Amino acid sequence: MDRRVSVSQFLLLAQQQVVLDVRSPGEYAHGHIPGAHSFPLFTDEERAAVGTCYKQVGPEEALELGLRIVGPKMADFVVEAKRLAPNKQAAIHCWRGGQRSGSMAWLLRQAGFEVHTLEGGYKAYRTALLAYFPTLSLPLVVLGGRTGSGKTKILHELAQLGEQIIDLEGIAHHKGSAFGFIGEAPQPSVEQFENHLFESIQALDLRRPIWIENESRSIGRVYLPDGLWANMKSSRLVVIDIPQEARIAHLLEDYVHTNPEDLSLAFQKISSKLGGLQLKIALEALQNNDYAEAALIALRYYDKTYEHGLSNSPSNDIRYFSFEYGDPQQIAAYLQEHHAGKSG
Repeated sequence: MDRRVSVSQFLLLAQQQVVLDVRSPGEYAHGHIPGAHSFPLFTDEERAAVGTCYKQVGPEEALELGLRIVGPKMADFVVEAKRLAPNKQAAIHCWRGGQRSGSMAWLLRQAGFEVHTLEGGYKAYRTALLAYFPTLSLPLVVLGGRTGSGKTKILHELAQLGEQIIDLEGIAHHKGSAFGFIGEAPQPSVEQFENHLFESIQALDLRRPIWIENESRSIGRVYLPDGLWANMKSSRLVVIDIPQEARIAHLLEDYVHTNPEDLSLAFQKISSKLGGLQLKIALEALQNNDYAEAALIALRYYDKTYEHGLSNSPSNDIRYFSFEYGDPQQIAAYLQEHHAGKSG
């Protein structure tokens, strides 16, 4: 059975069936539907050869070239598909929902698979995604606080308590500051960041509050879609304040076991803001393993930046919570108990 389905239907199927992305490895690496398996009909080089043949010779010749390339692979495709989908159910897509996905669907159908293909392919998915973000009106609660307040940890603790969250830094593989790349996996492309963000939002109940960390528009080399950014700026802002020593302790926990060269590089990124003397003191502190002193220098810079941003916040609902401790679990429990995410 071979059926072409809409983007919304395809995403529902993807929750239950194996998704096979038959585009080339390079296309997949640039951006793909989260959870999809790379199952390329052509390698990058083969795809380029077929495309060149199509433009320079003609569509019939390009089709024949494609058949010559794919023919010897057909048995391997079936074997691998059975490994990935032993129940013989698969959802398949290519770039536009054309020949590549149609060819693979035909082959797997001959092998006894039930196959669904995405109408319009990955291009239709991206079109739907990009049309969705500008319409966002999520019931967000934005969690703010100075650098080192443990906001991401608090966010995860809120999730453990049953609250809904969007973990922007987790999706971006970046903590959002000049130091944010340290200890993280390589960042996704902007396109893939958007894909994972879309997936995260689709899983939420929009009738309940959604906690999200206060971020700059850019997180490392990726950036927030306009619709989500506007949504965040107009939402309630919950600002937490914890003692400075607790903030330093959080920073040490996050960074003390990382490569000192990465820390030095991060300080150099903000050297123009720190000034030559403060940079020199920070780098010497790192050389002397005095990470607390280095952290204090970083906090002085980021506190100024934070205060400037807070004073210019467009939110008309800002709520402040001050704590004499820095434990993320306790803070999360307090915020939930005192209904920081509710109206009134």
